[in-house]
Amino acid sequence: MKIICVGNNHKNYNKELYSNSNRLPLFFLKPESALLRNEMFFLPDFSNEIQCEIDLVIRISRLGRHIDAKFAHRYFDTIGLGINFTAKDVLNECVKEGLPWEIAKSFDGSVILSKFVNISNFQNLNDISFFLKKNNRIIQNLNTSDMIFNYYEIIELISKYMTLKIGDLIFIGINGGVDLAKAHDEYKGFLNGKEMLGVKVR
Repeated sequence: MKIICVGNNHKNYNKELYSNSNRLPLFFLKPESALLRNEMFFLPDFSNEIQCEIDLVIRISRLGRHIDAKFAHRYFDTIGLGINFTAKDVLNECVKEGLPWEIAKSFDGSVILSKFVNISNFQNLNDISFFLKKNNRIIQNLNTSDMIFNYYEIIELISKYMTLKIGDLIFIGINGGVDLAKAHDEYKGFLNGKEMLGVKVR
């Protein structure tokens, strides 16, 4: 199972990319071991600046490669939420030195995943709201209408380079800023107003 994270897919947070539709979205991978298996996130000792962001996640439901966008709707049938943690200070060093990002993005427990909901529960996949609360205060409020590249274009792009398998997860990249996580913080994610996930920071 692959965890595929798309970046820079929010038109209000990347106006340069949005104004140039010929540019492709960035994506990177996280290993299965990045999935947090409980409701507690422990701040790692190798970073002093852990940031988090919420995103919408689709789960691949059939095997495919070189998938045309017009057929991509056949390859997922559920949607969920995910929280990504990033060691921002480590990432800055990686970028500065021109190094890969894995140690900053893909460490154990860096992904929190909600349960999934069948897409038949949504009237319009391009108008799904979701938000993140920190200590009962909304800090990120997003909607799929803000996507630059839609689900189908993303699936087409990724499947051009790698085979998508059943169970693969795609974070679609509608990131509305980041938040600095500190000990004793509590995060909750909501999808169309319904609480879907929660995690405490220690």
